[in-house]
Amino acid sequence: MTGSENSSFTIYGELFQSNNIPSKTHTADLNSTVALDMIWVEPGTFTMGSPTTETGRGTDETEHNVTLTEGFYLGKYEVTQAQYEAVMTGNSYGLSAKPSWFDGHPNRPVENVSWDDIQKFLIRLNTLEADNIPEGWAYVLPTEAQWEYACRAGTTSAYSWGDTITTSNANYNASGNYTVDVGQYSANPWGFYDMHGNVSELTLDTLGSYSADPKTDPYNAGSSGSWRVDRGRSWYDNSSDLRSASRGSVAASDSNYHLGFRVGFQQQ
Repeated sequence: MTGSENSSFTIYGELFQSNNIPSKTHTADLNSTVALDMIWVEPGTFTMGSPTTETGRGTDETEHNVTLTEGFYLGKYEVTQAQYEAVMTGNSYGLSAKPSWFDGHPNRPVENVSWDDIQKFLIRLNTLEADNIPEGWAYVLPTEAQWEYACRAGTTSAYSWGDTITTSNANYNASGNYTVDVGQYSANPWGFYDMHGNVSELTLDTLGSYSADPKTDPYNAGSSGSWRVDRGRSWYDNSSDLRSASRGSVAASDSNYHLGFRVGFQQQ
């Protein structure tokens, strides 16, 4: 944080002090009835990827130690239709504020949005909330490493609850043929909901291969138009695709009825 030793500032009623001890939660009020709830994630080190013995393991999931040196906020839930609409209503990009295939369900995750669409959502969100954002902070997509770190929440198993999955754990292709309201399944150990299933969540990174070498704050920037990594998979996918380490990718301009996102908030 910037500022003198004893300085502090208030954002949405929460106190962030210059000793870098932020509130454990953060709420962005998007309008009078819609808010975005976020949870603080402490920096730390974890093993990213999956062991060769993990059922359903992909060829691009090489285990490697990752250290994240900065904490960050991450959405407690996937971005909902109501939240997306609150930000995108009246946008100048020509994008629908109601893009979802399963439209009309405000508490279901928004889907049918592309990585490119999400960048416009974030620009608009940061602009609309500019007076309430601390200097140097921004709403962003999480990196792939940040996403897996928050998904695992200190666990090393295939899923954040263990090594097996049933329809009581998450919304995937054995549960139904549609999204469901966010927060219907149990949260992971750090309080995040639907990190597995419901909609695949786009991250900041472009797709790239892992190596076994340790990494610090990894981020694969790629180039404009590159294929972007999505995580957590969806109602549409098989159980093994929902593993914490499972990786998917789509073109930056592609959208579909099982692709959504989760917002991060961090110092840039």
